[in-house]
Amino acid sequence: MSEDAGADVRLRLACRIAEKAYLAKQQIVVLLDVEDMRRFDELLWTFGDGSFVPHDAVSAEGAACEAPVALTTGPLPAGHVDVLLSLAGSVPPSFDKFARIAECLDARPEVRAAGRERFKFYRGKSLEPQTHNV
Repeated sequence: MSEDAGADVRLRLACRIAEKAYLAKQQIVVLLDVEDMRRFDELLWTFGDGSFVPHDAVSAEGAACEAPVALTTGPLPAGHVDVLLSLAGSVPPSFDKFARIAECLDARPEVRAAGRERFKFYRGKSLEPQTHNV
């Protein structure tokens, strides 16, 4: 699998997770690296037939976000504390404000290595991460 294909599979999985949380009436923050923001925004419109996941980008800390899914490269919106879906390469800021954290990894070595470091970080904070192979 090429790097682009691995990244695309990861983003599509994140779309399904965001949709599931949205359908469960949860507020979701999706933390992305800058280079993934545009692609993820597009995928939320097109990843599944009949899927619609209302979302909006957040550019300022504490900004209001009317959409249930907030996309950000760092600044956190006000009020979205149910689920943090992290696609970023580092530990999410203010991770402890969220009821749940989901991280999506793929088979690329650099993504897996960064994921292992975050897993160790969370365990060091007395959290018990669960892993799921999909």
